[in-house]
Amino acid sequence: MPDVTMPQLGETVAEGTVTKWFKSIGDEVEKGEALFEVSTDKVDTEIPAPASGVITAILVPEGDTVDVGTKLAVIGEPGDSLTTSPTQSTTTTPAPTPTPAVETPTIKAAREDSSSESAPLSPVVRRLLSEHGLDASRVVGTGPNGRITRSDVENAVSGTKTSTSKLDGDEVIAFTKIRRLTAEHMVHSKATSAHTLMVKEVDFEAIEDVRRRHGKSFKEMEGFSLSYLTFNALATVAALAGFPNLNASVDGDNLVIHHQVNLGIAVDLDGEGLVVPVIAKTDGYNLRSMARAIRQLADGARDKKLTVDDMANGTFTISNPGPFGTLLTGAIINQPQVAILSTDGVSRKPVVVELDGVETIVIHSVGLLALTFDHRAVDGAYAARFLNRVDEILNTRDWGAELEN
Repeated sequence: MPDVTMPQLGETVAEGTVTKWFKSIGDEVEKGEALFEVSTDKVDTEIPAPASGVITAILVPEGDTVDVGTKLAVIGEPGDSLTTSPTQSTTTTPAPTPTPAVETPTIKAAREDSSSESAPLSPVVRRLLSEHGLDASRVVGTGPNGRITRSDVENAVSGTKTSTSKLDGDEVIAFTKIRRLTAEHMVHSKATSAHTLMVKEVDFEAIEDVRRRHGKSFKEMEGFSLSYLTFNALATVAALAGFPNLNASVDGDNLVIHHQVNLGIAVDLDGEGLVVPVIAKTDGYNLRSMARAIRQLADGARDKKLTVDDMANGTFTISNPGPFGTLLTGAIINQPQVAILSTDGVSRKPVVVELDGVETIVIHSVGLLALTFDHRAVDGAYAARFLNRVDEILNTRDWGAELEN
């Protein structure tokens, strides 16, 4: 019978918290089907079943934090005996629990204290209680022996919020974990960096011409469209080679220059929050490989299949609201980095060009690149030259040749 163990979620991760079981004892499961969810500080990752069979034992309850390699469950064959686990029982008849005929407040308090001692709080539950300022004695535990689970705390938080005074018809929605972490990260960044916004208008007609000529064949081969983001990402990586102070992090009173560009791509999780998976060591990427890497990370983020390592060690970030037709976005810096580039919408506009020495009005694809930089690290002229270099690369690089080779 194959064992289900706590996976190694990242090189620096030594433990994980089981936040949710998708199967119960006695349920059938297919290999690759989502079996349970593991929580980290950045993502909730769904872990697939390592084999097909029947869940014969669940050994670690929801909310418990255990070391990597710890045995969590057992997958057996149909007909194998089922083992009562800490999370549930195979019997439907609860054992009778003696209670006093009359429960005075003193007896009730003593019983609650005893229950608390017999069902210790998991690290995740303790953290959630602390974050929301809740007393464990005021949370009803639904786990074995009255254990307080993560869901119990979240329900208590939701109940506390909905009990506050609201207008008729208002709906109160508690922040999800990823929404809360996103909020904390954004507030911390604004309080830390001297955010400065600089914007440059870019003529994307040369890029649009490549997309017209190669877009159909690219989609047939790769299965997805050739987006502006791929071009912007490659141009950014190339430009950073000449502007290393933007591929950097602030460490106290020091600027740490990173000689390898690890490019973060901000991914929206359907309004629940943001994650920033990283394309590591971007030297040598071309249009196809960059497009594939961006697609793979975005799909992995939305499917909750990324690990902590997939979002570690970023040195520069791109936010891409452009597909929604945005005009200008002042993105918030991803700490401890010193800059973030927003690639906004590209639209058809009249522009003035010179043809055979004569100025002529033509219709081109035009968009804005918005750089938010930390003025502690670099000055405006440096940031302006960087944006100008990105524009230059976008309009002079032989993108068509990259697709043809």
